[in-house]
Amino acid sequence: MLHQLTNVSSFKTNQILQWLSAHCLQLFLCFLLLYLLIQKDVTLSISFQKERIAQVASKGVPVATALSTTTPSKKVAPNLTKAQEKQITYVKRFAKVAKEEMHKYGIPASIKLAQGLLETNAGDSKLATTNNNHFGIKCFSKKCHKGHCSNFSDDTHKDFFRKFETAWASYRAHSELLQNKRYIHLKGADYKTWAYGLSKAGYATDPAYGDKLVALIEGLELYAYDG
Repeated sequence: MLHQLTNVSSFKTNQILQWLSAHCLQLFLCFLLLYLLIQKDVTLSISFQKERIAQVASKGVPVATALSTTTPSKKVAPNLTKAQEKQITYVKRFAKVAKEEMHKYGIPASIKLAQGLLETNAGDSKLATTNNNHFGIKCFSKKCHKGHCSNFSDDTHKDFFRKFETAWASYRAHSELLQNKRYIHLKGADYKTWAYGLSKAGYATDPAYGDKLVALIEGLELYAYDG
């Protein structure tokens, strides 16, 4: 009986080996095709990521938080430039205070973050690092005390900018500034209305100021903080 089982097992093994020998080329081609399909899918995914980054970068704006088309559980971090990483770091640092100011003063958090990014070059400007002034807030007082402001260009009083003890104090001063009659009509509006409204009201001299704010907000998905 044992001899018969051994013979049957040997026969089946020989059959399997003969089948593999006869079909080895087909098996190799199948594995090769599967490998090429996997490689093509990865290449297309990387190419798509780079194309999206290039589209946003052409507007001078970094990619936001979710460039990957994979599901959240399998999200792949995009290859960001140092400038893009710096902007994202700035947003993470000030998102909480921007939301708190939004709830208190009715200014969209996305607008405050976008203005902060634009005015300070993501926190690296001299005005931000020296004066803690993140919104280009000027000093028009004729009786300001020492340390209240400083001049960054020439000797005209209009070039004096406020100094703040902390960056967060700058955020509060910005909220208070936007309560005056030049901007109060924007309260309660969406981020696009605010962006172009600030530009129209003369917050900055750059004619593309509104477009730049909107590009930052949409490129970085800052509108998610307005909820």
